[in-house]
Amino acid sequence: MLLVLCVDLDDDLGRKTGVETPVVGRDAVRDSAVALATADPEDSDVNVLFQGIHLAEEITEESVEVAAVTGIDGREVEANRRVGEEVDRVLAELATGEDVRAVVVTDGAQDESVIPVIRSRVQIDSVRRVVVRQSQDLESMYYTIKQVLDDPETRGTLLVPLGILLLIYPLTILANVIGFPGTVFGVVSGMLGLYILARGLGVVEWVDRAVETTRTALFTGRVTLITSLVAAALLVVGGVSGVGTVDSMGRDSLGAIEIVAALIFGSIEWVAAAGVTSSFGRVTDEYLSGEFHWRYLNAPFYVLAIAGVLHGLSAFFLDQGSLEYLAIMLTGGTLLGLASTLSFAVAESRAGDRIDAA
Repeated sequence: MLLVLCVDLDDDLGRKTGVETPVVGRDAVRDSAVALATADPEDSDVNVLFQGIHLAEEITEESVEVAAVTGIDGREVEANRRVGEEVDRVLAELATGEDVRAVVVTDGAQDESVIPVIRSRVQIDSVRRVVVRQSQDLESMYYTIKQVLDDPETRGTLLVPLGILLLIYPLTILANVIGFPGTVFGVVSGMLGLYILARGLGVVEWVDRAVETTRTALFTGRVTLITSLVAAALLVVGGVSGVGTVDSMGRDSLGAIEIVAALIFGSIEWVAAAGVTSSFGRVTDEYLSGEFHWRYLNAPFYVLAIAGVLHGLSAFFLDQGSLEYLAIMLTGGTLLGLASTLSFAVAESRAGDRIDAA
């Protein structure tokens, strides 16, 4: 069976005539088309309905049915979903054992956005676009431009470089006024280069995610935001302290291993403080959100254990600590990590047992 499917994505038929959709059958579709033409003679969906009837009457070598389905005005996602639901109802009403294929009739590019939804339910043999001949190219261009402007990804990719290029003329005038006429093309090419590089490396998406995360943290009162800023400041101080330690020991007299050891030796205390601060902030947020687990408390103890091991190693390589000190740090770090892991595992197990008993 061939199903001629007339698509009205913005529901002009339902809104203007009160006809309930989907409409199935030639007579029912013809009556709906007459009702819509009476309500709004200039509506292009009138042509879609009559074209569907015309196609059904032209085909005589196989059984043909005509149906009209509609969406929702102004909401494309919901409109596509509703069209899919109405197509399912039409297929259920056909009650035929034959394979059903469809010819989709629309009035332009906007309605054709629902084609993938229909194709997921029935095989489509062809798509027939029906618009007033004088406005076909104009309508296609209008909806193409509208689709580009509505899509954030396409809009950013196309319009931003175009906007930068359009700045050449005003930048040239400004450069001539301030006496730097040779800088315009360098500035424009630099802006384009930075934009293309940012798009290629995904910097724009990363910045968007970072801004959204920060906004969420601000409005939900997350402690992580403050502790992360403090941790970042401690890391900067640690880096400066590490570089200062290298300089104080004489950069030229140190080998590659000694330079790395000096950087660690001078900064590890600050880095450990940053790690502990950040981890406690995360634990606090998890507790406040009701998703706390005892094992989360391992993080600050792991940071201290790793910091102790690194401090012992760096001190040993710089002759700032004896072999015994290194052994103490390695043993202490290992024991601290094991003790925290076992302690919080037991605490979490007992807490789980109490919950199960309750």
